Parts: sequence; structure tokens; C-alpha cells
Amino acid sequence: MMSLPFYQRHHEHYDRAYRHKALQSTVSQYQKETKSKSALYAQGSTAYARGSAAYRHASAADFSLDSSAAYSHGSSAYDLESAAYSYGSTAYDHSAAQSKRSAAYSLDSESLSKSSAAYSHGSESINKLAAAYRLGSEAYSLGLKDSNLMIEDQSYKMSPKAKRAKQNLVSEDKENEAIDYSVPIFTGREVSISGITDTEEERIKESAAYVAKRNLFATGEGVSVSKVAKSTSEEEHHEKKSRKVAIRESAERVALKKTLEETQAFHKKLNQDKLLHAPEFVIEPRSHTIWEKQNVKFHCSVAGWPAPRVTWYKNNVPINVQTHPGKYIIESRYGLHSLEITTCDFDDTAQYRASAMNVKGEISAYASLVVKRYKGEIDASLLYAGTSSMPMGFGVTPHGYASRFEISFSDKFDVAFGREGETMSLGCTVVISPDIKRFKPDIEWYRNGVLITPSKWVQMHWSGERASLTLTHANKEDEGLYTLRVVMGEYYEEYSNYVFVRDADAEIPGAPGAPLDVQCLDANKDYVIVSWKQPAVDGGNPILGYFIDRCEVGTTHWTQCNETPVKFARFPVTGLIEGRSYIFRVRAVNKAGISLPSRVSEPVAALDPADRARLRSHPSAPWTGQIIVTEEEPAEGVVPGPPTDLQVIEATKNYVVLSWKPPGQRGHEGIMYFVEKCVAGTEDWQRVNTEIPVKSPRFAVFDLAEGKSYCFRVRCCNSAGIGEPSEATEATVVDDKLDIPKAPGRIMPSRNTDTSVVVTWTEPPDAKELVGYYIEASVVGSGHWEPCNNNPVKGTRFICHGLINGEKYIFRVRAVNAAGLSEFSQDSEPIEVKAAIGGGLLHAAPSPPYDIMVLESVRDSMVLGWKQPKATGGTEITGYYVNYREVVNGVPGNWMEANIKAISERAYRIENLKENMVYQFQVAAANLAGVGTPSLPSQPFKCEEWTIAVPGPPHDVTCTEVRKDSLVLLWKEPVYTGRSPIAGYYVDMKETEAKEERWRSVNEKPLQKKYLKIGGLNEGVSYVFRVRATNQAGVGKPSDVTDPVIAETRPGTKEVVVDVDDNGVISLNFECDQMSPNSKFVWSKNYEPIEDDSRLNIDTKGGKSKAIFKDLGEDDLGIYSCVVTDTDGVSSSHTIDEEEMKRLLALSHERKFPIVPLASELAVEILEKGEVRFWLQAEKLSGNAKANFVFNDKEIFNGEKYKMKVDRNTGLIEMIMDKLEDKDEGTYTFQLQDGKATNQSSLVLIGDVFKKLQDEAEFQRKEWHRKQGPHFVDQLGWEVTDECNVMLKCKVANIKKETHIVWYKDDREIMVDEEHDFKDGVCTLLISDFSKKDAGTYEVILKDDRGKDTSELTLKDTAFADLMSEVCRRIALSATDLKIQSTAEGIRLYSYVTYYVEDLRVGWVHNDTQIKFTDRVKTGVTGEQIWLQINEPTQQDKGRYTMELFDGKTTHKKTVDLSGQAFDEAFAEFQRLKQAAIAEKNRARVLGGLPDVVTIQEGKALNLSCTVWGDPTPEVSWLKNEKPFVSDANCILRFEHGKNVSFTISTVSTHDSGKYSIVVKNSYGTETSDVTVIVISVSGLTDTVQGHDQNNATASKKKKTTASKQKEAEKKDFIKPHVKAIIATEETPDPNEMTPVEIEKNTKSNQQAAKKTDGKAAVAEKVPQPTESLERQGKKPLENKP
Repeated sequence: MMSLPFYQRHHEHYDRAYRHKALQSTVSQYQKETKSKSALYAQGSTAYARGSAAYRHASAADFSLDSSAAYSHGSSAYDLESAAYSYGSTAYDHSAAQSKRSAAYSLDSESLSKSSAAYSHGSESINKLAAAYRLGSEAYSLGLKDSNLMIEDQSYKMSPKAKRAKQNLVSEDKENEAIDYSVPIFTGREVSISGITDTEEERIKESAAYVAKRNLFATGEGVSVSKVAKSTSEEEHHEKKSRKVAIRESAERVALKKTLEETQAFHKKLNQDKLLHAPEFVIEPRSHTIWEKQNVKFHCSVAGWPAPRVTWYKNNVPINVQTHPGKYIIESRYGLHSLEITTCDFDDTAQYRASAMNVKGEISAYASLVVKRYKGEIDASLLYAGTSSMPMGFGVTPHGYASRFEISFSDKFDVAFGREGETMSLGCTVVISPDIKRFKPDIEWYRNGVLITPSKWVQMHWSGERASLTLTHANKEDEGLYTLRVVMGEYYEEYSNYVFVRDADAEIPGAPGAPLDVQCLDANKDYVIVSWKQPAVDGGNPILGYFIDRCEVGTTHWTQCNETPVKFARFPVTGLIEGRSYIFRVRAVNKAGISLPSRVSEPVAALDPADRARLRSHPSAPWTGQIIVTEEEPAEGVVPGPPTDLQVIEATKNYVVLSWKPPGQRGHEGIMYFVEKCVAGTEDWQRVNTEIPVKSPRFAVFDLAEGKSYCFRVRCCNSAGIGEPSEATEATVVDDKLDIPKAPGRIMPSRNTDTSVVVTWTEPPDAKELVGYYIEASVVGSGHWEPCNNNPVKGTRFICHGLINGEKYIFRVRAVNAAGLSEFSQDSEPIEVKAAIGGGLLHAAPSPPYDIMVLESVRDSMVLGWKQPKATGGTEITGYYVNYREVVNGVPGNWMEANIKAISERAYRIENLKENMVYQFQVAAANLAGVGTPSLPSQPFKCEEWTIAVPGPPHDVTCTEVRKDSLVLLWKEPVYTGRSPIAGYYVDMKETEAKEERWRSVNEKPLQKKYLKIGGLNEGVSYVFRVRATNQAGVGKPSDVTDPVIAETRPGTKEVVVDVDDNGVISLNFECDQMSPNSKFVWSKNYEPIEDDSRLNIDTKGGKSKAIFKDLGEDDLGIYSCVVTDTDGVSSSHTIDEEEMKRLLALSHERKFPIVPLASELAVEILEKGEVRFWLQAEKLSGNAKANFVFNDKEIFNGEKYKMKVDRNTGLIEMIMDKLEDKDEGTYTFQLQDGKATNQSSLVLIGDVFKKLQDEAEFQRKEWHRKQGPHFVDQLGWEVTDECNVMLKCKVANIKKETHIVWYKDDREIMVDEEHDFKDGVCTLLISDFSKKDAGTYEVILKDDRGKDTSELTLKDTAFADLMSEVCRRIALSATDLKIQSTAEGIRLYSYVTYYVEDLRVGWVHNDTQIKFTDRVKTGVTGEQIWLQINEPTQQDKGRYTMELFDGKTTHKKTVDLSGQAFDEAFAEFQRLKQAAIAEKNRARVLGGLPDVVTIQEGKALNLSCTVWGDPTPEVSWLKNEKPFVSDANCILRFEHGKNVSFTISTVSTHDSGKYSIVVKNSYGTETSDVTVIVISVSGLTDTVQGHDQNNATASKKKKTTASKQKEAEKKDFIKPHVKAIIATEETPDPNEMTPVEIEKNTKSNQQAAKKTDGKAAVAEKVPQPTESLERQGKKPLENKP
């Protein structure tokens, strides 16, 4: 982040503090005193030092101030601010008092030292500036004298920004009057960039300058115009301070301190950015007109914070002081900036611009410089300049002596090799004869034919004898052919040699070489297209792409423009700032790393091309030095017309470049343009440059989707408005139009010198925008390739230097364009590096033919055959020459020529030979380079008549169409056919290294044709072949063996392709990218030359050949092959049989009469809103496809009723109608036309079909309206749960919080316990234990403020039966397995279900027989249990039992086996339970009547009774305390009627207390019942009553608790018959009170027994429930005692 000035960081906008009123008063007083008490500047510096020391003592004595760093900085700022005021007021006269005053505000000694150092440094600068001011005051005042004009002091206001005071201007009548004009000069370091400082000293100076500048120029406070005394010896006036003034100043200092502290605390909370503001020119540079040789200086003053950085431009190109040392001097001093141009010449005439920029913005000011030249004078330097020729027509020119000058070169530079970054020098000594001192030569240097001008990269020197050129920092761009041209008038001599520059060592091992030749194309005001060339060295890994960097001129900060590497060697850089200049560089990247950056491009300004052209079109300077400015009269605006000739001139996957011509109708004012785009096939036009229109008729459109088609159009605009659009362009696909080139062909090396080889090649076919070629060389066998050039070369010939003499090299070439580098060509033939005779030939003579053999021999002639030379010499063989010689007794004679004229065939008959003479032969081949070396002499052949019956050997056996698994073998018939015609041929083959006995025949039967396609070869294996002819006599001698052939498909191999064009023309096409200049396409049918051209037309262009059938028919069936001559066996074939002919004819007819293929016919569908959509889809449509829509034979068009759309990308054609009306019944047809292809599809909508579609559309429309509110997605339905309950459910949508749901059955609302939350959009109603009572009509309603929707479900009749069937099915499925249970009555079979309904029919089957139910065997349902009861089971009841549950549709079965052990166990358990039941029924028992406890008062009568039962009648006995007890006089025991038992004691005593037990017994069992009798004495009763007074509260609570527990016990066990306890007393109870007898429960027998007792006996049938406590009753029972 940029450094902020010290007061801004510590005081948070401290600069505003000086506007405070308290501070203002101090500042005003301070300024008045400094004006009145000024002294010389030299004295001021001394006084400052003294004042500093004085202040340190004074501050310690008078003040105890905080010396924090923040305040110290603020004080320093105030000191320097005061100094700045003083400078502007007194023109650099400073007083000692000022120094002391400034020092008085410094609180810290360390801060004071820094301030003193800054002041001292400023003193030196001020001394210099003061002298400059006195000497150069004319530059500012222009000789102005005294003036009475004064500027009054302005008071500061509290405002966000200082207001600028109005300044009075000098009136015209005082133009010649001299006035005093004080110009503020600010001291500081002379730096060109300010605003970014790091040291404290620089920040102090910068802050002082800022404050001074704000005062002087923003408010006018510091600018004063006063009368200057003419005498420099005028005495100074001093004013003594009074005590009152001193006290006031002291008070103001205290107030100042307080204000500073408050301001500091307040502004700490403010945002620092509030102080920042954009730059603005206070004083703009003015234009100048000067004479040549003069100096000129431009001045300007700039305000802004942070301090703006000012850059000077010449014609929008930044001025670089380093590249023109001494020419330009740029100074920047605290807001005052200047540009000085020394010794101006004619070329300095230009427009100069000062651009000020900081973080808040940028602003520019312009000024022009016109340099005038005196008429009629000739620059004397032209006569002696060594690099420029004398003007024609002046004196004697060298033209008259041209024939007398001889220019020669000595000590010449050789081929040079350098590396990037090194310094390289080239030089020649030039000898000119005769030597005329007056005439000097022009020395010119050229690189690749382009004149070189001096720059920072290239330096030139001419000493008068030697010319030299130095590359200060070599780059690959410097590689090329350098030519030194020495010009004398119209005569010149040249010397050239090549300079090679290799890549510098990569910083990262394996990284590629640096790109080169970075250029800026098509620069505009917001973008530049950057292009470059790919490097030759990729570091061993393919280059993945390139990074582009930019740097603004004048800075050193590089910014990467693309995030991901780009492969295309052109890239549009966007985001540039208009008016600024940039340089660019490129880096390559592979998987190993990033290369070194390329050499930077030339600077380019981001300007509209129209502005750039206008700047360039302005004349540099007229001879008169006058600038005429004309201004057009304003005219009424005219809306411009549409542009014309709009076209796409370049299209890539990243951008599209448009160009057009301005309209004819545009008025007098300038026009600008808006560019619009749309996707092809639509009319959705979008403006590309929405913010700013472009001025030039050329624009690049970015941000396009790759692969899509777009159309473009342009509108013009001016002040009158925006015009009509131009015609739209054709659809343009966004994709790279430039393909990577194919590999060059026919690499041919030839010797040149001892260290160089000439390499030639052929241009790749269909090559577009080739940049050049890279050539690589490799020593044979090394496998290591080295680049021969690092800068792509143009042309197809290059001399590779720096090779090792005597080594054998092979070469390969690759082509380069912006899309990338091609594949490498095939390796050349090896060549030994050595000097060639005559300096090397482009073509060499062919090598010798070989394998000479005799094809036929007669008495005086012989027919020879041979094989073609292996090396043709780079050109076509024109013929052969045959020599022969006689061999007598083994001694050969002299060679004699057999033919004078070259023969083209490789078979030749030599006549006029001697019969029975032995001959040797040799053959030499010839081409354009000459006749090659003859072959070695053949073996001796005897010239004699062949009389053998079999044929001679076939000849000219060749292999063609070699592939990895097949080849075609061709041969010619034997010259000697034998005694009978040839019947056929046999082809033999073997692997090259196999032995002779490994020959095998390819065909079993003789071939009638003279060709054979041999398949089944193994890839990579080398084979040889031979052919034998046969006739009736037998098989003849085999032909010569072919050269070894490797079964492989070479890279780049192409096949013959059959094609049918759009006009139905059938053709065979073959392409070759390995052709030499002499190569030809040779077509044949069945491997015989095509002589009849009535069936075929052959059309060959470049590397493509086409065989066009005129009328394909049965006569054209066969194998068509094509061979390319003068290549390495390039050939291919295609077979046209009957089936292929039919296919081609059908395709031809389809192309002649094309139809638009349809993926689907015309169809109709209903859309969501009830709209009707007609549509069909074509398989493919071009951008020009059209569609017509017809209804009832009348075309309809897009409008309000019909919405039509054609999507050419997808082939979809559709028409949408909002509504179907009755009048829309009829036939709809879509007609398509795409170029010549047409098609149509119709749909008939009449009658029921139309009515059904209309009803469906209406229903869908209503459905759509229904769905706008809460609605049902799925209507109400039912579902049976796993628990066999019925759930009514429906799915809803478009629900909100306020939506309500209401359920109804048979129009009666169903009350639901809880509100539904619509979870998952499903509403449910659960009906448990569903049965017939639940049948009816169910309805659910959704409603809210948007509407309501209803869904009904009728569960009656069939619907109810279906539901019940499902319920029964679920119940049946829930049934458990049958189980067996024994009871006292018999055996029970049972199963449990979830619940039972009557609709579930239950049946039982015994041993596959339906059971008929009786009183003994019956079935039933108890709760959820379904059972079958078999009473008194017998053996016949054994077997398999099945329970059948029928749900109305399906029978569900559960089975159990009641037999064997299962039956025996169940039957035994039944018997046991039956006996137990009988015993339980008849055993003796006490039925009830006896209480558990009886409490009775002594002397009372006790009567207890109960009932007993048993069969037979039980015996009754009594026990007392577990001992037998019998009746006596006091105790009477009775047993009456076999069931009534009584126990009576007439008068009880305490001895009667105890446990009494009644024992009843018969044959089935015995039962005992106990009763406890408690007899209370009279005295004990009294104690008990007295105890009531003490425990009445507790008793009351216990009674209540007992009562409550009694009630709970009654609820839990309401069948208990016996009484728990009886309490009896002597007193007679009061009618209103409860008796104190407690009892839990009575039985009827107790009640009956109570009736037989006397009145004193306690009544057991009453259960007392006391309502009062004993405390309330008091002692009332005792008072009632008798």
C-alpha cells in the first residue's frame, strides 16, 4: 500500500486543523510577525540553530508537554507549513525570529533534530532556487515592473476542501507596466516520481510541500504581489513585543496544544481516504513556437493527494530520458513539473502531453510545440554526415562519378553464432576508390532485406574506413541474413552473411525456449491483439501454451494477462486504459516449467484507430511555422445512415474482428458506432459496446461462446441520434479458422561447403498464413536433434551452417503458423558434409540402376530389363542410356552405346548383335542434373535363340499400396512367351532373411491378371516377392526378386476417398502432401493406364487429384488406383463393385434432389396453459434454412395468434396458438427449404380428432388456472396400512402457511384433532377399524386467499367393496399361524388378526372336508381371536385343520395338524382340565359372611354367620387358636340346611378373644376361613376414649386415608364378598353421628345374620363413613354411656 504522509497517519487529517479558528489566529499573527521581522536567509539559518538550542531550555522551563511521536510529527508539519507561508510571502527571505518561532512548536529533541536536518537540506535547495529566481525571473514575469496590485489575506474556513480565492488579473491597459510578481518555489529533491516516499525526511518535505501548495494555489493565501524595493540595502524594521502580546501568544499556544489534541482524538475515528482526491492541473503547460537549435521548457503545476505522478508523452508515446540522453530533462518539485527539450530540431514538432495520476484518478493536459526552420538554408551537417547522402541538386553529386567508384570489402564478418543475452559485433572494412574527401558513403545495414535503424538493441558505427554493427543484447529476433550496403550516390555494393542466435540457458531444466517477434496488432483504445512466433526449442516436452504479460510504459510492473496458457499465437489483451502506452512480452510453458520471457514489443498506445490515424496524419511542422486552426460553423444535426460493406475479416475461438465503411449520409460532424450481435437464427440483438461508442470502422468482439454462430450489425450515431442498423453479416461460427499446417514434404539435402548443407523442401498442402519453417539436423545414428535456425525462415530453401565436416547428417522440417507447429517431415536421406563442386547443386544426378537381366534372346538381339535407381537425385528421371560390350574368352572389350536417345521404359531391345556372342551390359539413368553413374557391368549373357517351351520371366515387378498388413504387386508380362500363349501367373513370397527353400506360392491357381493384392502380412516384417509365368508347357523362369518391402503404414498415408457432391457428381479423390515439384498423379483402372476419357474426367490441383465419373454404370466397375510419381511410393486404390455402384447412385440421386431430413414429422401437443403447439424437428438445418406455415392452403404468419420459431441449431420448428377455436379446424402444413433441399409435413385436425384436441386444450387451460392457487396434484384416494387401517390421502401443491384443509363425509364435516402441516405435500385422513358404517362420500377442500380446490372419493357399492376386499386381504395377511389350546370343554384351534370385520368370511376344513358346525363343533370370534372349538373330542376329530379366510377375491389359508402326538397331548390336557373343573365346581368352600377381624366390647353378644357349599354336603368344624372347638352353653355352633353356619356367644369376655377358624370338608376338598375376635374390657375402652383427645387429628387422617383406599380397593376388586373388620361399642349411637364400627364390605348373608341379632349387637351391613373427626365429636360418646 502506498505510504501515507506522517501527519495523515498520526493525526488523521491533521491538515484540516489549520483551518480551526484558534489555530488561524495563531497562524495569522505568526505570518504578520514573520513579514515584519524578516531577515536574510543566511542569517535565518544561523538563527534557526540558535533558536533550537534556546527552545530546548525554554521548553523545559515553561512547558511540560507530551513529547509523543504523533505530536512531534504534527509540530514538524506546522513548522514546515509556516516556513512555506514565509517563502511565498517574502520570496525566500527568512528571519531569525521565524526560525525561533518554528522551533517553538517542536516538542521532542529527536524530532527537532530531524526537522533541523530537513530545514538545512532545504536551505541549500532554497539558495539555489533563489538564485535561479533572481536570474530567471523573466521567465515568469516577462519583465513586469512595479504594480499597486495587492492580494489581501484570506481567512480560512472550516470546509472539507480549501476554497480557491479569486485572483485579480492584470488589465490590458497595464500590459506594459512593470509589476512585482512573486512566484512560489518549493524546495526538495529533484525526483520524477513523488507521492511514494519511505524515509521520514522525505515525508516531512513532502508534507511541507503539500501544505504550502494548498495555501499558495488552492486559497491564494501564500501568493502575494507587493512592491519590491529597488534598493537591496533597504533597512529592515523590527517591532518589539509588549507584555500583553507575549501573554496573548502564550495563551494561544496553550489553546493550540489543546486544539491539536482534540483534533487528533477526533480524526482518529475518521476514514483516511477522505483526504485523498484526484489530481487536477493548477497550471497547465502552454504551447510554444520556436526556431531550430533553441531550447524549450514546458511547465505545469498539479494538485492532488497522494502527490500525483506526472508522465510526459510525445504524440502519446512516453518520453524515455534514458534512450535520448541529454535530449530531454524532466524535473518534478512538489507539484511543479517541467519538461525541457534541448537543441530542438524539426522532428521535435509534436503534441506533448503531461499525464498526472494517483490512486484516485488520472488527468492530462496538452501543449503543442512547433519548431520553425529558416527558408533557403541548407543544413551544413548534411555535407559531412556519414550516414546520409547529400541532397540531389546541390553542387556536384556522386551520380556523375558513379562509374569511377570501386567499392570493395576486406576483413569481412563470417557466419556468426551467438546466444541470447550476449553482445555480438559485425564489421567490414570498406575500401572506396578513388577516395574523394568531400563525398562520404552512406552505410546501411539490412536484416533479411529490411533496413535496420539504431535503437537500444542495435548500435552502428562508421569510422570512415570500417563499418560495424553491435547487437547489445542479442535475441532470436536478431537472427537472420545481415547485409552491409555501401552507397555512393546511385551506386552501391553489398556484402551478406548469416547470424545465428541460440536460446539462452533455461532457468528451469527442460523448460522451452522463449517466444520471439512479439508484435501488437489492431490496437484500439481498450484492447490490443498481441502476436508472436513459437520457439524452435520445446525443451523435450510439448509446449502447452503461452502466457502474455503487459507493462505500462514508465513503470516496471509486469501483469500477466491470461490465467490459463493459450496455444494460438495471437491473443487479444483487454482491460487497457485509453491513452496509456504499453509493452508486452510472452512466455512459453511446458510440463517442466516456464521459459524466459521474450524480447518486449514496441510500445503501443491504447487509442482508437481513428484517433491514432488523425494524430499520424497531422503534419510535423510547416515551413512557415504557422498553425492554422479552423472551426466549422455549427450546422443542424443529421442522423447518420447505416454503415456499408460490413464483414467479418477475422474469426477465432476468442474473438471476431469486424470492419465496415462509413455511411454516405452523416452530416458535417463526426460519427461513432455501436456494434450489435445476436445468435444466428434469432432476432435477439444485443449491444456489444454499451458504454462508449467506437470511432473507427473496425472493432473486435470478445466474450463469444465457442462453437456458436453469430450475426453482427452496426449502427452509427452522432449528436442528432442513432441511425438505422447496417445489413447483418452472414452467420459466423466462433472457432479457429486457421488449422495447424501439415508437414512439409520431399526433404532434399545437397552439399554446399565444408560446414554447411543446402536443404530444400516442398510447401505443405493447403498451408495458410505460414510464418516460416524450422529446420533440425541430426548426426546419423545419434538420435539427437539440434535446431538449425531459431527464427522461422520463409521460402523452401535454407543453408544449414555450423555442421561438422565429414559427418553424415539427416534433416527434417516443420512448418509454423499462428495455430502452431506442424508435425515433423519425414527424415531426409543421409548426406555427408563436404564441399560440393561448383558450390553445390539444387539437384543431383540419379544413382545407378541395378539388377540387369535378359528378358528375351534371339539370334541377333536381346531384350534387357533393370530396376529403377534408388536415388533419383531430387527430380524425375528423364530416361536411361544402355551400353554393351563383347566378352571374348573372358576378356571384355570396349563399351559401345546401344541408344543415342534416352529411353523412358526399363526394358530395351538391343539389336544387331552377333549370334552366339557373349555380352555384358550397363545402364545409366539421367535427370535434369545430368547423366548419373552407370551401373556395374552385368553378368555375361550369350546372344542365342531361345527355344524353350515355357515362357520367360515377367519383369518390372513393383510393390505399391504398401500397408501394415497388405500390399499390391504389379508386373509386366514376359517378353518371351514360349511356344504357347501365357495361361497365367504364380506369385511367390518369403521373408527377406529366410532361406531360398522358404519361397511359397501365394496363389494356388494361375492368375489371369497382372496384379495381386497380397494380404495377411505381419506388421514390421520385411518381405520379397517374385512372379512366374505359365503356359501349356509349364511354369517359366521366375522374375527378379523385388527389393525388400517392410509391411507398414507410414505416417500421413491417405486413401482414395469416394465422394458425392451437392450436385450429385460422383468422384474419386486422392490427396498427397509429400509431392515434389515434378510429382504427378497417375490414375489407372485395374492397374492399367486409363486411355479412354469418355468415362472419366481427371482434375488435379496442387496436392489433390479428382477422378470424376461422367455417368457411373456397369462399364465403370473395377479397381481404381492412383500413384504419385517422384514420391516414396505414395499410392492408393478404391474398388467399385456392383453393390458400391448402387450405393453411390442412390446417394447421387439424393444429392441431386435433396430433401431436408426430418427427425420427427409434424406433431401437436397441449402445453401447460392450454396452448396448442405444432412442431417438427429436422435432423440438421443450416443458417439459411427457412420455414413456411400453411393452414388450409393459405400461408399464415407470425403475429398475435400464431407464435412461430425456427431454431436452426437444433432443427426445431414450432408454432404455438393460444387457443383452439372452431374456425381453426383443418390441415396444418410446415414447408421447409434449406438451400436446394426441401421438405414438408402436414397434420389433419378435423372431426372428432379436432374436437378431442380442443377439449383437451380447454381442460388444460382450466387446470392451469386451478393450479395458480392451492390444488391437488393427486386426487383423493385410499390406502390400507399395515395395521389394516384405511388411510385417505391426496397430494397437494402450491401450499402456503395460510392454506386450510377441511374433510367432509356425506356433507358433514369431520373434526380433526390436530391441524395438518402439509409435510411432503401429502394430506391424509386415518380411519381405524374400517367397516360398513364408514361407507359414504368423502370430500376434502383446500382453500386460502388465492382460491380453493376440491377432491371427492366415493366409497359405496363397488368402490366400497373393493376397499373392503383390500381391508379383508390385509386382515387375512395379518393372521397368525393356527395354534392348539386345550380347555375344560375340549380342544380349541385359534389365530389372531389385527382386527375382525364381518366382511371377512371364515371357513374351516377338516381333512379337506368342509366342517359343518354343531353344538359340539362350533366357531366364533372373540376380539381379535378367530377360533374353532371342539367339545368332547374323539378319535374321529384327529386330522389336518385349515382355516380359510376369504377377502372377497382371494382365499387365504392357515393350517395345523391335530393328530399323533399333538392330538394326544391336547386330549390329555383336556382330560386333566376337565377333572380339575369338576373338582373345583364341587369342592367344599366358604362362600362368605365372615369378617377378618371383629372388635367387641366385653359383655356384649357376638353373632357371626356364613354360608358354605359343596357336593356332597361338606362337614363343618371349628377351631380356636388352631385347636378344635366345640359348642357349649356360652358359645352355640349351628349348621343348618347343609349350607348355613352360625357362631353365637351370648356374653363375650376377654377369654373369648382369639382366632376362630371354620373348616369345611368333602370328598373334593377342604377350605378354612379365619376370623379374629378382639374383646375390649370396659376400662380399656375408657383409655381408648381418652386417647382420642391426644390422637384425634391422626385418627381423622387415618380414617380419611382408609376411606380413600377403600374406594380404590372397591374399584380394583369389586367382587370380594367378605368383610374386613367390625368395631362395636356399648353406647347407643346418636342419629346424627356415625357409629364407631368400621367395616370394609358386607354381603347378603351378613345382612341376614344381622337381622337375627339383638339390638345391642353391632350391625355389620353398615359401612360407616365418618364425616367428622374425633376431635369434633369430643367426648360425646362417653357422656351417652349408661
